[in-house]
Amino acid sequence: MKVHVQIIVIGIFHALVDPILATNETSIELIKSRMDDGRYVNSFNSQYEKPGWLAILKWKITMRSNVKLPDTAEELDRLLPVIHHKSREDLYLTTPGIRYIWIGHASCFVQMSNFRFLVDPVFSERCGMNSCVGPKRYRPAALTVTDLPNDLDAVFISHNHYDHLDYASVKDLNKRYGTRLTWFCGKGNREWFSSMNVANVVELDWWEEYYFSNKNVNIAFCPAQHWSRRGIFDTNKSLWGGFAIWDATHKFYHAGDTGYTHNISIFRQIGQKYGPFDLSAIPIGAYEPRWIMEGQHVSPDEAVLIHMDVQSNKSVGIHWGTWAMSNEYFMEPPKKLVQAVQRHQLDPTSFIVLKHGEILDLP
Repeated sequence: MKVHVQIIVIGIFHALVDPILATNETSIELIKSRMDDGRYVNSFNSQYEKPGWLAILKWKITMRSNVKLPDTAEELDRLLPVIHHKSREDLYLTTPGIRYIWIGHASCFVQMSNFRFLVDPVFSERCGMNSCVGPKRYRPAALTVTDLPNDLDAVFISHNHYDHLDYASVKDLNKRYGTRLTWFCGKGNREWFSSMNVANVVELDWWEEYYFSNKNVNIAFCPAQHWSRRGIFDTNKSLWGGFAIWDATHKFYHAGDTGYTHNISIFRQIGQKYGPFDLSAIPIGAYEPRWIMEGQHVSPDEAVLIHMDVQSNKSVGIHWGTWAMSNEYFMEPPKKLVQAVQRHQLDPTSFIVLKHGEILDLP
């Protein structure tokens, strides 16, 4: 009898106290970016450290990959079809709302009312230091630079890893659009863009906002748990993050690359400050093995936690189905996403995946 009473009392205590603790967690001072000896660090109350070279070497030598890509192009086409669009006019949304097209991996084309932009556009065959180095695509980009509309407004770069910031893609976009484009990135990246003769670069710190007056759009750079590097000596000298983008009627969020911060949920802070979002793009792939990936890439279950934390009405799974960058079976992320959505008793249509090139329209 005493045990039952204790259980009831404990239950009442948690029912009363847990909401207060949750409120306190998200109402604390926003997590700011921080540098240590000239390099950005993940300034959260977590134990994450970027994997060192020895850890990566151990992973590559000792761990078996379970990617299991099909041997034939026909089987790949069946499992992961790519939708190509015949004309640029096919991309235009002619009614108010949001149009989202998944190009592949973290790359996407978005139209919000009359504001058209790309996030992390990579059109190259490989993601690496040059065209001969790095993982090779097993699914082609659903759009190319020449496919894009003439009135593209902006490009958002979450961080400088090769699968998110690609030399050839930036060069081709800059050649076609020049000063018509505005580029948004984290602090410390402007110098790289200047070396590419890219103009109109806006560097942002975490929580820093920018008003894009031409389109009446607001932009904020949001924190993430990750890291940055393009060369041997520039580790974490530039800032990583995600983007909240909104106008008078719609809100969009792109999480970039991130691990899940269990101790202090930066995503609840993002949801509290900028949510709820009409649409979010959240990574669901490149998560195995967990002992090396957990701090930098979320699993599908953690992606669902982000979806809930940022108060997203609808989310699309990204960062999968393009390059074999980790050990999980290449079709596992969407399967595990469905299971995670079910476990959290969410509407199965609230967090989905798309075909490459598939159009998603929200009113």
